[in-house]
Amino acid sequence: MDFLSFRRTAMDWRTQWQRIQQQCGQLIKRSVPNRCIACHQSVDGDGHGICSVCLQAGLYSTPVCLGCGGSMTETMAYCGQCQLLMPLKVIAPCSYHQGLGRWIAAIKYQRQCAVLEALTQALYQRIVLLAQQEMISMPQAIIPVPLHPKRQRQRGFNQAWLVAKPLSERLKLPLLDEHLIRTQATQPQAGLDGKQRRQNLHQAFSLVKAIDVQRVAIVDDVVTTGTTVTEITQLLTKQGISSQVWCLARAEAPDLL
Repeated sequence: MDFLSFRRTAMDWRTQWQRIQQQCGQLIKRSVPNRCIACHQSVDGDGHGICSVCLQAGLYSTPVCLGCGGSMTETMAYCGQCQLLMPLKVIAPCSYHQGLGRWIAAIKYQRQCAVLEALTQALYQRIVLLAQQEMISMPQAIIPVPLHPKRQRQRGFNQAWLVAKPLSERLKLPLLDEHLIRTQATQPQAGLDGKQRRQNLHQAFSLVKAIDVQRVAIVDDVVTTGTTVTEITQLLTKQGISSQVWCLARAEAPDLL
């Protein structure tokens, strides 16, 4: 498919976006059980499918480096090693490996959104806290990681958009969901090593509308090696735009926990 054909397909897809948003909202409501998805105890009528005890058990309990995700004893943006490299900042409320990862994966692969609202709220609280501590600068807009139109038709929703939309509303930040597109229908990243992930996503994204801000937050459900967000960041950097990453969980190297 050439670029013009792709763009027409993407624009045709966006004409159905309102219907998809409604379906996603219904999907979330249907996916929230009246018992905790983890411990199966009754959940208060707060709209969350996970109890506060299980949620808190899965969230970070100590400071973590925004660069590598490693645990730290003091509250700082970067650990000593990352202070030398100043890598991309990744903001997440929890580790993918500490109890909540299976439920986050269920959002994408099983359409089970029980933890989505609770974890998006936890991410919001972490963003606000880090901004108050001056460890991050608030962005001027939010960009959800896009899916290729083929993948989105198959899945029926974009999990990154489901995270980005409520954050945009709560933080009163523009949601730029028509500016960045995925031009290649790449194979899933799961199961690929670092080199294969980089090759898989090389030049997989394009900007189709100008972004007139200097700071953005790239939103995804999970950050593993960071290949996806790095590819997008490099594209934005060429336009003079700085980036940080917001996600529900970070799948850092296990030895860093």
